[in-house]
Amino acid sequence: MKTHQEKMVAKKAVIDQRIAKATEERGVLVLLKGPGKGKSSSALGTMARSVGHGKRCAVIQFIKGRLETGEFKFFKDHPMIDWHVMGHGFTWETQDRAQDIAAAEQAWKIATELLADDSYDLLVFDEMSYMFKYDYLPLAPVIEALNNRPKMQNVMITGRMMPADLEEIADTISLIKDQKHAFRQGVKAQAGIEF
Repeated sequence: MKTHQEKMVAKKAVIDQRIAKATEERGVLVLLKGPGKGKSSSALGTMARSVGHGKRCAVIQFIKGRLETGEFKFFKDHPMIDWHVMGHGFTWETQDRAQDIAAAEQAWKIATELLADDSYDLLVFDEMSYMFKYDYLPLAPVIEALNNRPKMQNVMITGRMMPADLEEIADTISLIKDQKHAFRQGVKAQAGIEF
């Protein structure tokens, strides 16, 4: 029977081989999807990590806009982060399709500028997937811009569902599950946890 040290030596050899094979240097497209809580939090946590390494970042919130979130309050004045709150709230709150489409188009205009600017290391397009679900934005120009962005630029897109064509070009896709949520138990959304 192998000792713990022998197992760890064998494991290290496997991991070292994988690391040695990963030689390509470029930005990645990360999709954070699923019905669970934490997609935006994960993307913004990654952004905090990037800023810690001196990377320039930008956030576009495609839906959120009704409330000032805690992360917006924390990051809005950071010199390495440009933050754009473009939405007017969730679609069931706005109930104005024309307004929602106009907001999506305005957000996409800013996104195209960011995707062409190699001074940005990480872009977070928060809740962008809803723009495709509700047909507020066409997908083809988004895929084209993502494919033609600067080589080292990273992009994270959040939202419950992602179009298959977007998943096809993604480098990393994480599925956030919903196993249990306090809201369904009657617990009110609270500052610092939900927003």
